[in-house]
Amino acid sequence: MNNILKAFTKVSENENIKITQLEKVIGASKGVLSRAITNNSDVQAKWFLSLVENYPQYNIEWLVTGNGEMLKQDNYNISLINKDRKTTDSVWGNQDVPLYNLEAVAGLKELFINENPQNITDTIKIPNLPKCDGAVKVIGDSMYPLLKSGDIILYKETIPENIFFGEMYLLSIQLNEWEEYITVKYLQKSEEGKDFIKLVSQNQHHQPKDIHLSQITALAMVKASIRMNTMM
Repeated sequence: MNNILKAFTKVSENENIKITQLEKVIGASKGVLSRAITNNSDVQAKWFLSLVENYPQYNIEWLVTGNGEMLKQDNYNISLINKDRKTTDSVWGNQDVPLYNLEAVAGLKELFINENPQNITDTIKIPNLPKCDGAVKVIGDSMYPLLKSGDIILYKETIPENIFFGEMYLLSIQLNEWEEYITVKYLQKSEEGKDFIKLVSQNQHHQPKDIHLSQITALAMVKASIRMNTMM
């Protein structure tokens, strides 16, 4: 039995309820979990996210891998960074945004296509947040000091045709047949023409760069960012 199925079983045992009762709690049809457990088959990511949402006291790492403490232990302080957004969004009063391990997948495009529950390391809940599809940790210093390595960005997937110039985006760029480059940049109009776009960093030591739109393999607008300050 894989770790995700074990998580459902362990939660039902710890909560002293049957699998059929757990199915009702997470909003799944009768038999969705029991059949998967019997056949040792995969379940949709939405049922795992519903489990996390309905039982927030459980540690995501424990649910996914079976390692670590079963229950969460808060050991850091999270603050929302106030960015100078160029556009406004409708807000959602309550949503659980999955935090994905970007290093565990074969690229940003693969992450967007296959929202595998085993790539989720935690969930994030912030009141009145714009609708987000997911969150990942920042790597690199191109957006420093606004973003630093280890910060978390929450994103909404989009396509190049819907770009708002001047906004911050998470994107994947195809460098060659084998290599993909994942970065966070401001996107601006390019002097090279309508088929190009300019990538602009917050860090003054990183020069702007023009790329062809066809090089973009995955794209998401950054809706919010989080900086974690470890508590002593």
